[in-house]
Amino acid sequence: MNEKFVKTRSDPDPAAFALGDVSAKLTPSAIEARIAEIRMGDIIVKTKPGSVVKVQQTRHEFQFGTAITNRLAETDVDALKGKDRKMFLKTFSENFNYAVHENALKWYECEKKAGVVDYTLADRIWEICRDLNIPMRGHCIFWEMDEHIMPWLRNLDNDRLRAAINRRAIGVTKHFKGRIDEFDLNNEMVHGEFFRRRLGYGIINEMAYMSKFGNPDIILYANDYGILVDGGYNALVYFKQIKYLLENGVPIDGIGMQGHFGYFNKWLTPAEELQRTLDQFAVFNLPIKITECDFDYKDDKTKVNELRKFFTILFAHPSVEAIVFWGFWAGAMWRPNAALWKKDWSIAPLGRAYRDLVFNKWWTKTSGKADKNGTFKTHAFYGDYIITANGQEKKVTLRKKDKSIQANLK
Repeated sequence: MNEKFVKTRSDPDPAAFALGDVSAKLTPSAIEARIAEIRMGDIIVKTKPGSVVKVQQTRHEFQFGTAITNRLAETDVDALKGKDRKMFLKTFSENFNYAVHENALKWYECEKKAGVVDYTLADRIWEICRDLNIPMRGHCIFWEMDEHIMPWLRNLDNDRLRAAINRRAIGVTKHFKGRIDEFDLNNEMVHGEFFRRRLGYGIINEMAYMSKFGNPDIILYANDYGILVDGGYNALVYFKQIKYLLENGVPIDGIGMQGHFGYFNKWLTPAEELQRTLDQFAVFNLPIKITECDFDYKDDKTKVNELRKFFTILFAHPSVEAIVFWGFWAGAMWRPNAALWKKDWSIAPLGRAYRDLVFNKWWTKTSGKADKNGTFKTHAFYGDYIITANGQEKKVTLRKKDKSIQANLK
């Protein structure tokens, strides 16, 4: 492992990781105030005075996503078929607005043999998401961990390895240009160093710029784990790594944080620690996405409590733009105990907690009468809406960048 980024919990960096008190940010009133400020805007309806106005949200702008199993696109005996396929698509489309390939876009899936590039599974999954109007992010262009390097790639000499890297970076980003324009550049660079060990640290710059050559509009994310769990044992080293990458010209556009809670973890993560870590990474002024998320604790009560705590702090943080579950159904998930829906498609307590937050507490459904000037105004979560008034119906989108929107139904 590169000496710059050895895991440690005893290398304090006061300028970056000062132990400030964040308790004032975690009171219910403070959280609600931040959510109202950063996740909500104004819908103004102009209609006939006294008309009854109904405002119904249909979709969030904030990205609540999930990983999609290869089985959705496969055609062999492992493929999702019949009732399971129907329920998977129904549950997916009704509960999420964002997606990522679980495995189909990884290099080892797309090029199992040298020079034989096959995006069939990845394309099919993207097409399914497109038909459901669900955008995707890309995971991942490269993966630094030695155990995920294909034998044919590992056996190349350095010149041929560099050529293969360039071909992959340009090929995958160009292939999905205009369809998937956001990718994790080189997954888990804190934990792995195969490419840097072989070719030097400058290979990360080459990966990034070759990716942008394939798609000049691409948005590149760093992505790693151990940031939000077990005392954030990798938070400091990840912070230093991102700082180093940016200082050395690597065009990192966003910060990915994995959130695999339970299973590997020795203790629960305190709310103060979550808040502090997010605040510390916010100094980069880059969007933060929780790219892989699950709650694999032994009992349902702990799962539900941790999800509610975790999601609320994230949703109330101005730097966070997405939370992506690493699967949602026990029948096709790497950690079935963390599923939101059980194998028989009954909803688990964890799924009910998720839906209560996203489609109840953070969801706008309201009505009222227009005033004497024909105006009705409401504070609403950013997203898509159907507005009805005066015998008319109109679809509108309230965007964070706009802060407000006016709909005329006169």
